[in-house]
Amino acid sequence: MSYQRFIVFEQILQRMQEKIHQNQYVMTLHAEEEMEDDNLSILDVEQAILTGSILERQSDRVTGEWKYRICGITLDNSEAEVIAKLGVTDKVVIITVYLL
Repeated sequence: MSYQRFIVFEQILQRMQEKIHQNQYVMTLHAEEEMEDDNLSILDVEQAILTGSILERQSDRVTGEWKYRICGITLDNSEAEVIAKLGVTDKVVIITVYLL
């Protein structure tokens, strides 16, 4: 990964983490279902984003918006991945989450 891309990812992650601290996020129905399937709580999802790093940026096929793969640690020290984006309302949209 180039240094410039690393800096951009860090800025986006920091913005997402600030939004998590401010409870400015929404979960999709799919994310809620996946969270339940893996016995994760919303606090686990928050923790994964707060401790995570961005692995890659992907283009959403439907909207064309950028979404990000974030790998972080849950409350019980399990590794989880969260797919999230900054939505048009400037909230973090959690698209899906799963344990690794």
